[in-house]
Amino acid sequence: MLYLSEIRIWKVYVTDQWREIEAEWQGSGAFIGRNVSGGTVQMGKIGDKPGVSPMELILVGLAGCTGIDVVDIMLKKREPLKAFKVKVRGKRNEDFPKIYTEIEITYLLWGIGIEAKSVERAIQLSEEKYCSVSAMLSSVADIRSTYQIINEEKPE
Repeated sequence: MLYLSEIRIWKVYVTDQWREIEAEWQGSGAFIGRNVSGGTVQMGKIGDKPGVSPMELILVGLAGCTGIDVVDIMLKKREPLKAFKVKVRGKRNEDFPKIYTEIEITYLLWGIGIEAKSVERAIQLSEEKYCSVSAMLSSVADIRSTYQIINEEKPE
């Protein structure tokens, strides 16, 4: 016999471990991706509105994942971070499957008096410990990163 409390425990475990999305075809090569919270992303062109390709979404995921980590770590270190941007570019295999073989990440940080040592440590922790996207991609691609501290309050 299975008790309701056992089902709840199992359901909580599954929700903590699994993520679920759906991608609905919009015609031609376009899809709208949705998560269970209602967030959406457009893949492919719909009418005159360009979308992001699935392979570009991987780079977006990497930028967001490592960006969240680095900002969080910098703020915990009480660094005077005023603005932040991550740029990611990837080189794909020429043959199928056209996976990324090289990825370059550039971190741009704005703020007066940001310590380079703090930035380097935040990037290291993200890339080696916290960012799940980086961990997955590093098994198939060479990931290199650079950073630039802009000693200004905010970008123009």
